[in-house]
Amino acid sequence: MGTLALAAKITHVPSMYLSEFPGPNFGCRDAAINGHKEIDRRCRALGVDTLVVFDVHWQVNSEYHINCGPKFEGTYTSNELPHFIKNMPYAYPGNPELGHLMADMANAMGVKSRAHSDTTLELGYGTLVPMRYMNSDQHYKVISISGWCDWHDLQESGRFGLAVRKAIEDNYEGTVAVFASGSLSHHFADNGRAPEFMHKVYDPFLEQVDRRVVELWKRGDWKTFVGMLPMYAEKCWGEGDMHDTAMLLGLLGWDSYRAPVEVITPYFGSSGTGQINAIFPVTPLSRSIERTS
Repeated sequence: MGTLALAAKITHVPSMYLSEFPGPNFGCRDAAINGHKEIDRRCRALGVDTLVVFDVHWQVNSEYHINCGPKFEGTYTSNELPHFIKNMPYAYPGNPELGHLMADMANAMGVKSRAHSDTTLELGYGTLVPMRYMNSDQHYKVISISGWCDWHDLQESGRFGLAVRKAIEDNYEGTVAVFASGSLSHHFADNGRAPEFMHKVYDPFLEQVDRRVVELWKRGDWKTFVGMLPMYAEKCWGEGDMHDTAMLLGLLGWDSYRAPVEVITPYFGSSGTGQINAIFPVTPLSRSIERTS
């Protein structure tokens, strides 16, 4: 019925917002912002009506949670980096219907999930930063899904991602794009040393592993990447334990996925962390996945 039109791994670094304002960092994140704008351009060309974000700035301790309120509006200041993101206004329509379809599908597949439409849940900046550059005119409806899952299994998160896709394609009458909003390696600069790491990765080891990962992605070697994902998330401090990435790969076929990514914003360092904007082409699911879902 519905269409999963586009999938991507995207950055949400708060220095994107900071770079809008006069000062020493003015314009420093133009490449990342332009990457978001290019993804937005493609979504509009594909007729996307809803953007779904796996947000690693929403931490949960049990189950999978979907924020599908009818409307999101307010002024946001980050409690993590209030000197980077402060007093940022936002307003976006939600999509309660699709959120509940996703939760229903996940529960039917044995992945305990809850959709929250009658709620005062707010959005995290893993959702708000990308929406600022993709959805300032409220063109899309927005759904945010908890992507920082401390007590969850990465394979289960992959299965949750598959449920999101099946809900879209089997039960929703519309066109959707899905984003994993999070970094690659995620070790911040030590306290007091942040300025020197503004445009760097924390350690050469982390950068080299990240760059190897990007090469695997560009080759479409998902079998190798899925095999290394748990250790990569642990040893390279993957943001949100990289559950956003596991969800994205589950959406696309897990280790049977074969498509090479298209890098939109090349890999870059930001406050010690490794970042990228990359489109993951949507391809048909293998028959084996369809049979076991």
